[in-house]
Amino acid sequence: MSLIIKEVSSKSDLKNFIAFPYDLYKGNNFFIPPLRFDELKTLEKKINPAFDFCESKYWLVYKDNRIVGRVAGIINSKFNDKFNKKEARFGWIDFEDDSSISAMLIDTVEKWAFEKGMKSIHGPLGFTDMDGEGMLIEGYEEESTLGSIYNYPYYKNHIEKLGYTKDTDWIEFRVNINSSTPEKIARIAEIALQRNKLHVPVFKKAKDMLPYARDIFYLINETYKDLYGFVELTDKQIDSYVKQYFSFIRPEYLPLVLDANNKLAAFGITMPSLNRALKKINGKLFPFGFLHILSEMKKSKSLDLYLTAVRTDLQNKGVNALLIDQINKVCIKNGIKHVETNRELESNEKVQAQWKLYDARQHKRRRCYKKSLV
Repeated sequence: MSLIIKEVSSKSDLKNFIAFPYDLYKGNNFFIPPLRFDELKTLEKKINPAFDFCESKYWLVYKDNRIVGRVAGIINSKFNDKFNKKEARFGWIDFEDDSSISAMLIDTVEKWAFEKGMKSIHGPLGFTDMDGEGMLIEGYEEESTLGSIYNYPYYKNHIEKLGYTKDTDWIEFRVNINSSTPEKIARIAEIALQRNKLHVPVFKKAKDMLPYARDIFYLINETYKDLYGFVELTDKQIDSYVKQYFSFIRPEYLPLVLDANNKLAAFGITMPSLNRALKKINGKLFPFGFLHILSEMKKSKSLDLYLTAVRTDLQNKGVNALLIDQINKVCIKNGIKHVETNRELESNEKVQAQWKLYDARQHKRRRCYKKSLV
């Protein structure tokens, strides 16, 4: 049976592009369906502000009029300008276990990138670091999390046979929460609080945090700028993320640390795991999916850790321990039994050192692959 690859060129095509993984992973207990609404907002060129500096194309592979694979090709001009590269990205790659399908997808995105003057390609990556990154190469029998990529074990073999090699890895930990914060973290947190004249405000409603919302993303820009592949967020992107995320956050799960002048010094973005709800609604927020989401936020016994940042002038002064202490207290208060750290660069030894104070295990590994096009 012959394969046909088709560029996504209509709303119907984009809908099929988004829908494919829900069929491919149907019945898989470890795949967590992303919210289709969020996928559309990310991939729709008229909505995502990243398209101010990105260009992309999406493709679908058909076999007997049935979709069997998908891929996105992305060129982030801000990334290329910042790092003086001519590098494309591939992302949103999914395919059935057939080497002819994966080869067709990769060959198509490589040809497009080469025609655009790119000298190399890497991925899986999104438009920005706020999107899912890295192909899962360890931890296939571990439940995924919202916003992270899940893929079958055969993906790794297909990609490597097509000439891709490791560029960088991210690792993830599952951390068990006890009835009290580890003594060393609690002690360092208290010292950091007093010595640096910091305080942790208590917010009752999400809207009360809005005055600090943009500063959170500015702090991300400041502290993440030297990390692998990071490109600073624009004001337009920041406004979009504030609107998207601050409509439903629970303030206690987003601890802010302020200095003596009430300026943002550090933050931690966490969220109760929505895995059970997401499986139940299969990515569909409407008409009643949001009710399952709201319910799960109140009763989940697992926490997803997304982003933390400490202002550069306060780094290595115990403030990160202060954040962990605050998150630990919230976990104990709400009966959270374990935390998923989500991805951390394997070279980030300082962050990983703190998990040694807990009953934790490194259970997943993700890889960004790279290949020269010249």
